[in-house]
Amino acid sequence: MIVQQHWWNGSSTARFRRDVYIRSDGSQWDVLVQMGGSAGRYRVQECPGRGSALIVADAWRGTNEEWQEVKPQAAAG
Repeated sequence: MIVQQHWWNGSSTARFRRDVYIRSDGSQWDVLVQMGGSAGRYRVQECPGRGSALIVADAWRGTNEEWQEVKPQAAAG
């Protein structure tokens, strides 16, 4: 799965950090939500397409304006 979009809530404290990722392998889509930094808990929700993945990601982010989009790293090659 390749990260297509990534947002984080702006918290530098691992305990309060939240990340939302939209991922795809070209045919399958999912939304991964990470709570508590890279060592924290996570949840993955499979989606039938990009549109539904955007809806799920928006729901996880809610109305909090602190969320910032992180540009995915370009693949080496």
